[in-house]
Amino acid sequence: MNSGRLPNPWLPRPDPVGEPVPPADSGAGTRFAPVRPQAGLAAEPASDGPAFRSVPADAPNPPWWWVGCHGGAGVSTLAAAVPGGRDAERAWPLPPARRTSRVVLVARTNSDGLHAAQDAARQWAAGRVPGVSVLGLVAVADVPGRLPRSLAALLHLVGGGVPRLWVVPWIEALRLGRPPTGTMPKGLRILADELGPLRVELSAGD
Repeated sequence: MNSGRLPNPWLPRPDPVGEPVPPADSGAGTRFAPVRPQAGLAAEPASDGPAFRSVPADAPNPPWWWVGCHGGAGVSTLAAAVPGGRDAERAWPLPPARRTSRVVLVARTNSDGLHAAQDAARQWAAGRVPGVSVLGLVAVADVPGRLPRSLAALLHLVGGGVPRLWVVPWIEALRLGRPPTGTMPKGLRILADELGPLRVELSAGD
């Protein structure tokens, strides 16, 4: 019986056998909660999640930073397909005083990738990443086809811990390190459409 309470995204839960799992390949930039760090959430050990790197005061502040949650997350190919962001090289870009670093987390949709994304989301949610605003997580398909049910459930759980979740399906051109030609796949198009205004905002003097 459903009590009406939302599940805690930071607590593991069993594979929801018999429960519907939203399709993980819809590409939608779905709004989730929280949108800021959560008071009272226990911090993860320092070894879990991306490292920390200070951004020099004289360095430009890009519209957003891509932060890969693990090696091979797909940051370089995403950056080529959706220009405007800067690769943070798998580290949280801690900004100088009175500045904010806007971050898009990136992970593959395999088990290791999604657990790495969960570690990064916990770091941020516990308030361990000062000056950083997480815009969301891009989950990049690691193989063609739909996710197995257990991974789809894990993706849904991890996505519930960040403001927004974008799902990019398998794109052969990205595997080869080049932007796709022709019509942009739905997941990538939604990502580009939703991040695009940040470039305009920065050029307007934000």
